[in-house]
Amino acid sequence: MGRPRTPLLDRQRITTTALEIVDENGDFSVPQIARRLGVQTGSVYHHVDGRDGIIELLRERVAGAIDVTTLDLRPWDAALESWARSYRAAFAAHPRAIPLLMTNPVRAPRVLEQYERAVVLLRDAGFPVAEVMPVIVALENIVLGSALDMAAPTAMWEVTEGAATPRLAEALDAVGGNRADRAFDLALHGFLAHARGRLAECTGA
Repeated sequence: MGRPRTPLLDRQRITTTALEIVDENGDFSVPQIARRLGVQTGSVYHHVDGRDGIIELLRERVAGAIDVTTLDLRPWDAALESWARSYRAAFAAHPRAIPLLMTNPVRAPRVLEQYERAVVLLRDAGFPVAEVMPVIVALENIVLGSALDMAAPTAMWEVTEGAATPRLAEALDAVGGNRADRAFDLALHGFLAHARGRLAECTGA
């Protein structure tokens, strides 16, 4: 038999397959990837640096959907808000990948470059260097928490007739169908207001 025109394995196919498995199960194993691709487990290791290498490929794939040009906007708070919204949309598309990615150190160069741009944005705005990472991490907490919330059931609170929670039932009825978006807007705007205040304190503006 002649050699196949399209290679059976490459990093792109491994990443796509791993992400499919994570979207289904919340985790993956190298043997699972191999079985789905119809190859030996050892063949997968010829193309990636083990499980950690695959996780970084997943990180690059998911984060690749974030619009990094938002970090070129000015003023800085408009850039952060636009980046946060794009970041949320990218991770909301793969919510089951969030716990996996957030419990492993970030090593992927293209993802690190995105953080570099965020750091430059904040430093240019006047944030002291010691304030920069707390601002970024706090923003990520809001973004990733909201991305998970978007994957939650619409009715997260099921109030039964026998429950003594009439005010809760009233609040749930009033919130409407865009609870996750409204909660994200509230948290994001509150965060940005606080960040503006911190910058003013630090710079005396």
